[in-house]
Amino acid sequence: MNGARMSKTWQLHLMMVPGMLLVFLFLYGPLPGLVLAFKDFIPSKGIFGSEWIGLETFRYMIELPDSYQIFWNTLYIAVLKIIFNFPFPILVAILLNEVRRAVFKRTVQTLIYLPHFLSWVILSGIFIDLFSQSGIINQFLGLFGVKPIYFMGDTHYFIKMLIATDVWKNFGYSTIIYLAAITGIDESLYESAVMDGANRFKQIVHITLPGLAPVILLVLTLSLGSILDAGFDQVFNLYNPLVYSRADIIDTYVYRLAFTDANYSLGTAIGLLKSVVGFILIVIGYRLAKRYSDYSIF
Repeated sequence: MNGARMSKTWQLHLMMVPGMLLVFLFLYGPLPGLVLAFKDFIPSKGIFGSEWIGLETFRYMIELPDSYQIFWNTLYIAVLKIIFNFPFPILVAILLNEVRRAVFKRTVQTLIYLPHFLSWVILSGIFIDLFSQSGIINQFLGLFGVKPIYFMGDTHYFIKMLIATDVWKNFGYSTIIYLAAITGIDESLYESAVMDGANRFKQIVHITLPGLAPVILLVLTLSLGSILDAGFDQVFNLYNPLVYSRADIIDTYVYRLAFTDANYSLGTAIGLLKSVVGFILIVIGYRLAKRYSDYSIF
């Protein structure tokens, strides 16, 4: 980029600085700490003074009886989230696109976007109160003679609540992607369909959905890369020891190992293994997106 052009756009480049600092500080800065996975870490000796033990921590991790359950919990919750988070934004985007009253459309968009900007720290307090044994949900069920249900302590209900609250929080924000894709569809296609006598439903089936297909495929394939991210913030703020058996995921398990049991080496090893698997899945997802939706970054 030449100097004259840079002098005109330096404000835009300056806006990138805070984001780049955060990336280097919190993503690249901790990378040297990965050596903990290959050391018998003793805090008094420090990272570089502790003894090298090679892959011993990884062997210990595989032999742990909890490892397979934690991996299964993570995969199970993440896959359920992908399945249930996937159709709602598409359906809402199509319905909003059919709304002709701009004020109503913008109001609905704003209302469904809002939950995305609330942190799980705030939402968890609300949900714990709502679903407690004396909460509003149980009081409402009590009107029909239903005994109080301990939603937060029953694994059967807890997993369902995790999925439902995650969909509620994120579907509005994901709708933006599909609304943007719909606006890119050629209007002349709809005009031609109207001249041929197609009603709104047929226009959706034969024009809108095929127009959204590349974006749908792209989002679905790229979501493979985050299949091991079952949502640390949500699970950590909502779960309790009664549901550890089904709700403890890799991220929360690593957190407990590192900060509760002070087993830093094992926590780092599990986190490193998760990152490697996630990287492989991202590469696979990227190649699928490039092949089937003609999407590429590099």
